[in-house]
Amino acid sequence: MSELRLMKGNEAIAEAAIRCGADGYFGYPITPQSEVMETLMALKPWETTGMVVLQAESEVAAINMLYGGAGCGKRVMTSSSSPGISLMQEGISYLAGAELPCLVVNVVRGGPGLGTIQPSQSDYFQSVKGGGHGDYKLIVLAPSSVQEMADFVELAFDLAFKYRNPAMILADGMIGQMMEKVELKPQKKRWTNEEIEKMHPWATTGKKNSRERNIITSVELDSEKHEQANIRIQKKYKELQEKEVRYEAIDTEDAEYLLVAYGSSARISLAAKELLRKKGHKVGLLRPITLFPFPTKQIRELAEGLKGILSVEMSAGQMVEDVRLAVEGKIKVEHFGRMGGVVPTPEEVADALEQKLIGGQ
Repeated sequence: MSELRLMKGNEAIAEAAIRCGADGYFGYPITPQSEVMETLMALKPWETTGMVVLQAESEVAAINMLYGGAGCGKRVMTSSSSPGISLMQEGISYLAGAELPCLVVNVVRGGPGLGTIQPSQSDYFQSVKGGGHGDYKLIVLAPSSVQEMADFVELAFDLAFKYRNPAMILADGMIGQMMEKVELKPQKKRWTNEEIEKMHPWATTGKKNSRERNIITSVELDSEKHEQANIRIQKKYKELQEKEVRYEAIDTEDAEYLLVAYGSSARISLAAKELLRKKGHKVGLLRPITLFPFPTKQIRELAEGLKGILSVEMSAGQMVEDVRLAVEGKIKVEHFGRMGGVVPTPEEVADALEQKLIGGQ
């Protein structure tokens, strides 16, 4: 049966990982996401489900442990915050190149550099544009509630294995640390080795019967062959864009202006939309749930009946570039954001839309 709890976003990640049958977690502590590993250690899932939980010696070690576990067809994950994710980028690129499914959770803090432990959304570029070397993408989910922190763990694993690609949950310190009511799903069993061999014939489970051994690698010294591998991966990204876009549209049917925001900024923008509606402004909200694949088509279609769009982010302006690409210059797109861990208020967002778009008409 499902279970109702009051818990932090980080705690919800840990609980959901156990309950969806994850095989392993490998990570390293860093604020503001340390409760993920702390909760896992406290719950001791190795005594109940058999899930392995290990504090690695570094973020670099943790991401390479994921490579080993994912290569065996296991559901493995890690979590970190901005500087730690930066250290993982080479390993993430290797995982993408080897087409290995896994889950990486980033509870974003302010930067650049060591920055602050306060919430931010300044890792958008790093998350959706690749981050590491080479032409690759992550599947990126952006929760805006503690409930979604829990729900997106299983969804991320499902998408990662469906497309054989690393998936990321891109949260921030606000959602990671806030407490809300969460409905937790019933416990699921971990896959057996026999089930893994049947579901994932590519996995390195050992040479059995007449089957040839599986080799997982991201290196190909023949340029022509390596180009073909890249073409195959790019085809997968196109399929993701066609089939897996997720978003939430609120009051967009009669909207003349649109707020586009994800995660914590979407919660704030929802309140700003209500303030603007009370003033008589027809404002809607589009919340991207998948940052890759991005709801480009949906924003483009909405733009046909709009006077302007405001991209709201806790950054200097990153997602706004994808919003501008979506509308192809047909309408005005402005950005409003706070940086360095400062969380904007709904009033600030509402004022920004009035000043940048309505006042400029």
